[in-house]
Amino acid sequence: MEPLRVVARLWERIEARDWEGVAGLIAEDAVIEWPVSAERIVGRANFIAVNSDDGDADEKPVRVLRILADGDHVVTEVEVPQDHVLYRAVSLWTVRDGEVVEAREYWTSPGQDPAPRWRAGFVEPLAAD
Repeated sequence: MEPLRVVARLWERIEARDWEGVAGLIAEDAVIEWPVSAERIVGRANFIAVNSDDGDADEKPVRVLRILADGDHVVTEVEVPQDHVLYRAVSLWTVRDGEVVEAREYWTSPGQDPAPRWRAGFVEPLAAD
């Protein structure tokens, strides 16, 4: 399966909370980094354990906003709304032999980092999507 399709399928399986399906797309020794929270997830089992936490059982649908691929590298931008917050993530995936072998994901929430006042004369606020 081509890398773009692997990652698109990964988000579909995450949205469906199909952890067996997710596991089939992640290499056993995959490394996924989350620089915003300064965490590294090593291994398929740990990735599944972190993502399948039942604390988010009432998650709303994952919305893939953008997906781009170049060879083994895939970039996604997704939106994950929850009752208490809207998450956005930009993820940089590396896929080999039909499996994700590494990724770096930047998770945040729109407006989480307030704009400094000094920029007010040079910028305009983003409209909510």
